[in-house]
Amino acid sequence: MDKVVPEWVESRFPLYAVSSINSLYCTSNLPEHKIVDELTVLVAIAAGKGTLRIDDQAYKLEERSIILLPAHTDAALVAELPHPLHAYKLAIRGIEQNSGSAAVAMMRSSEIASNAAVHIYADEPGIVADIEELYTHRLPVSEMRHVQNQIIFHQLIHRLLERQNTELENDEQPSMERSIVYLEHHFTEKITREQLAKAAGVSTSHFSVLFKQHTGFSPSEYLSRLRVHRAKELLINGSSTLREIALKVGYKDEFYLSRRFKQHTGISPSDFTRGGVQQVAVLLAPYASHLLLLGLAPTVTITETSEYVHTVELHPQMMNFIDIRSSVEQMKTVLLSNHVELIIAATEHLREYGLNAEQLRVVAPVVEIAWMKMGWKEHLRLIARAVQRSERAEQWLAEFEREEQLAREQIKNSPAGEEIISIFVIKPEGVFVYGARNVGYVFYRSLGLQPPALIETEIRKHGDQFHSIPVGLSELELYAGSGSRILVIVYPDEKGSTVHSEQIFESSYWSGLPAVKQKKVDVLHVDDWVPYNPVSVRLQLQRAVDLLTSYQ
Repeated sequence: MDKVVPEWVESRFPLYAVSSINSLYCTSNLPEHKIVDELTVLVAIAAGKGTLRIDDQAYKLEERSIILLPAHTDAALVAELPHPLHAYKLAIRGIEQNSGSAAVAMMRSSEIASNAAVHIYADEPGIVADIEELYTHRLPVSEMRHVQNQIIFHQLIHRLLERQNTELENDEQPSMERSIVYLEHHFTEKITREQLAKAAGVSTSHFSVLFKQHTGFSPSEYLSRLRVHRAKELLINGSSTLREIALKVGYKDEFYLSRRFKQHTGISPSDFTRGGVQQVAVLLAPYASHLLLLGLAPTVTITETSEYVHTVELHPQMMNFIDIRSSVEQMKTVLLSNHVELIIAATEHLREYGLNAEQLRVVAPVVEIAWMKMGWKEHLRLIARAVQRSERAEQWLAEFEREEQLAREQIKNSPAGEEIISIFVIKPEGVFVYGARNVGYVFYRSLGLQPPALIETEIRKHGDQFHSIPVGLSELELYAGSGSRILVIVYPDEKGSTVHSEQIFESSYWSGLPAVKQKKVDVLHVDDWVPYNPVSVRLQLQRAVDLLTSYQ
């Protein structure tokens, strides 16, 4: 009878084992953890956000992402404060099987342990959950639990190998994406089909066909769209001559630009600046409200939810929503099918979700309106200019400023006009004191009420850019001071609970505040007071007047 040999010994592949598993917390007291190990290390981000630093490189980390570090990597895990970062560190040992010198000579090295590159995989909740379970049961109380740990660990190894193999397969296949990225970043230069084919890793003869199959456009059409759409962005900005714009987008002169522009759009550049766009897409809901106010319902809104501002002033007819977590190709498909003529987005929001204007420009020109660097009035004016509705915006702003003046006079003549008002926002992750944005805008800007001294200093320094700062419980008195009234907003957690606020309200720090002792605390609803856009601010102004005059 032939000798039976176990398959996984003769396969010559290594076995894997957990060398160690640790839980790491990066907080304000210990914001950084060094990670140095002689073995391959898998790091799983269980909660929070942060940065992985390796030499002079920095990698942004999100919750549910995982990082595979080669052995002997000198790395540091740093929290994005004020939020703590919770991670698990799993050291992986590859065990080579010894069954004679010939077998040893034929042993294959571990694909995981021998890899010299850093691998970061976003959104891997399954792997993070597996590591969390391994940590929870790191000291098994029974052999059955021990075997279950082995099963979970080897399933985890299998998933890692799948990720690495997928990366290799993608690298070995022709990639239209590489040529697209090249086009998006070099469209102002002279580009040849040979350059693009080389970037894609395909022959020149096959490139155009494959490109058209992948994008729906020929390479020359794609290039023309990028250049004309960038020209539209510069025309909307209004700071360059037509000749300057032509040179900036890669055309030899303004005449050639005009000819290409008309071929692409059917109108001349001058007609474009005098006309108005109708099919507009926005990234995230706040700018959708600005458009609705201007009488233009967004054709497409790229957002996390299908929620938007509902008021008697706004009557959106039909809006298409794209989940912002969709792939770029999915977004492009929806935007193109809806014939979008303009995309409005904040630079910060694009960056937050791993997007950039270059990726979307082939669909339509992208106008970036900075979110935190300016206030809602500037947002409205820039958006109105982009859609040629500045007159309507100025009329609305003038009417609002008259309402502000009347409201300010009404409050000035009431007892509330002399009060010092502190605004605290309680979130699951902590307490924040608010400045001149969101709920603070109406009370401190519109009504001219007095904030605590420390907040007033920050508002003078940063203006409408001052949103909020985190505070500890022991700092509540410092920011509330002898303030005569406190406004507080409680954010629920992801399950809708506000129980986290109870520890604040029940603390001696809170109960010791003068306004709390005098029962001058108003709890405001988050949905009514946090939105930051023209329509919401106008509604908040009337709510603020009603609230403050109700004390009389």
